[in-house]
Amino acid sequence: MNQQILTLSGNLNTSLRPGDIIYYAPTGTVAGSNIGSINDATTIVTFGVCVNVFDAGSPAAVPPIAPHSIVVSYDDSAAGPAIPTSGDYIMFSKNKEVNSSSVKGYYAEVTLVNDSTDKVELFSIGSEVSESSK
Repeated sequence: MNQQILTLSGNLNTSLRPGDIIYYAPTGTVAGSNIGSINDATTIVTFGVCVNVFDAGSPAAVPPIAPHSIVVSYDDSAAGPAIPTSGDYIMFSKNKEVNSSSVKGYYAEVTLVNDSTDKVELFSIGSEVSESSK
């Protein structure tokens, strides 16, 4: 595994965190304009895993890291992906193993309040429960 620093021209997405999976796609131009577009969904390449995010940069690093940069760990073998070039569209997704949306804990209490002066009907309440330990 090798690491690559990608420096982007704009602000980084605030939800980008280490562990997120980084993708890129080569862009083309829409006929008659300077607007970039992804040529085909099959051209989206899984590049690697985000190792670090430097939104403000890191001038003390050797070599210095520019603002709006991310460090990506990627497979540098012959079968691995090529490094994105200038103009490629960079995107990311959250790691599903790390970022789950279920509630974890041993106890839950819910209070429902109706501040309306009219009658209301509650159709359904549900929760996902799974035993996490004994």
